Amino acid sequence: MKILSIGNSFSQDAHKWLYDVCKSAGKEIYNANLYYGGCSLYGHWNFYANNQAEYDYEIKGEAVRKISLVEALAEQEWDVITYQQSSPNCGKYETYQPFLNDLHKVVSKACPNAKFYIHKTWAYEKDFVNEIFENYSNNQKYMYECLSEAYDKAAKDINAPIIPSGDVIQYLRDNTPEFDYKNGGLSLNRDGFHLTLDYGRYAASLTWYCKLFDGDARDVSFVPNLEGVTVDKKIIDVIKNAVNTVIEGE
Repeated sequence: MKILSIGNSFSQDAHKWLYDVCKSAGKEIYNANLYYGGCSLYGHWNFYANNQAEYDYEIKGEAVRKISLVEALAEQEWDVITYQQSSPNCGKYETYQPFLNDLHKVVSKACPNAKFYIHKTWAYEKDFVNEIFENYSNNQKYMYECLSEAYDKAAKDINAPIIPSGDVIQYLRDNTPEFDYKNGGLSLNRDGFHLTLDYGRYAASLTWYCKLFDGDARDVSFVPNLEGVTVDKKIIDVIKNAVNTVIEGE
């Protein structure tokens, strides 16, 4: 399976462990991310309209060169292409259109055999301090509700299924003591908005694997291997159970 994400640092988070996760479950993929920090749907459309090679073309989580959207679409016979909104705008549906529809017309014409998905991103951490978060009343639950509504509408606009990374992250926050950050659990964010390099990114990659392959997270043997970081296998199982629960509950 060849996967291309038209994204930003949040798709970068989801892609970091995706190749390893899929390979350990017996699935070979070629995964590419078009990275431009904080890029919105408007930004993607603007880069296309001006034929700008502003993206870092990331393969298996590593940047290889600069590229334009047109070049990236012609790079492979893509099986899967994903869209997402930038995190400041993700809960504001009015920022999605007309850019998502316009972008999708171009991309689907260039890649008529691809299957398209919306990557649902996540809300900020409870104690994140940023003026952008003020637009969501500095309230994680409220931001999650807003982005859920906006992503649902956007997915219907282009008749695309959702990869529910944001749902998995919120489920872990709300339903597991391991990630009950308010009461001493771990945060899934490394800086208030990006995912942690270990469990956060792992949860997102597992979600992608299960959604794209109709897979079971328990079939994945890979766990993140970071220098100086000891990964708790019990927490890995908590994440796998959460991913399965969210995917099965859709």
